[in-house]
Amino acid sequence: MRLSSIRRYPVKSMGGESLDSVQIDRRGLDGDRWFAVVDDEGKLASGKTTRRFRRRDAVFDHRAATTDAGVEVTNDAGTWRVGDAALDEVLSDRMGARVRVASEQRTSHFDDGAVSLVGTATVDWFKREWGVDADPRRLRANLVITTDEPFAEERWMGRTMTIGSVDLTVTDRVPRCRMIDLAQDGVTAGRRWLTRLALEREMCAAVYLDVRRPGTLSVGDAVTVD
Repeated sequence: MRLSSIRRYPVKSMGGESLDSVQIDRRGLDGDRWFAVVDDEGKLASGKTTRRFRRRDAVFDHRAATTDAGVEVTNDAGTWRVGDAALDEVLSDRMGARVRVASEQRTSHFDDGAVSLVGTATVDWFKREWGVDADPRRLRANLVITTDEPFAEERWMGRTMTIGSVDLTVTDRVPRCRMIDLAQDGVTAGRRWLTRLALEREMCAAVYLDVRRPGTLSVGDAVTVD
């Protein structure tokens, strides 16, 4: 098996960026979900409303990318750098509430696990069996690895996965919400995933991993499971 792709999301729930390599520490991919759009109640913009999150679908109209000057956010009207007051004004206007882009503090910006992963055979199965748009970006997984069997990654719970110089432990399946059917991160609205996931897959697709040994990940790295 090989690492097929790496994707990082500098601002939670916005579109992300593809990488050839990345540093990874105990928290996860360097810079992944380090920023989030936060309102005056401390709720993070997301596709769902929970104790920590508030549904603000306008966040999906934006893409975040890391540059030498910092993280930049782009929408159909322009590009702004995180930290600029103008960006917060633009986002507040789009979302109809006062919000700002803030770095992670005491509360994690992750839903659950530090790193998410899916196998190519799993993605191919969804496309073949369900006839859905199975672009991995719809799953918002950090890592895609080449696999021969669908859902093989779900059978590795508690086992150690080594990718390049990094050791990870597979911990949980990833539960899905309505975001999977929305237009986001370069994919169009689908509205065909969620019902079937509920009926056939316990709402889950892909897996979470914890980092045991930090290091560097690069596309093409060998993947082994102990």
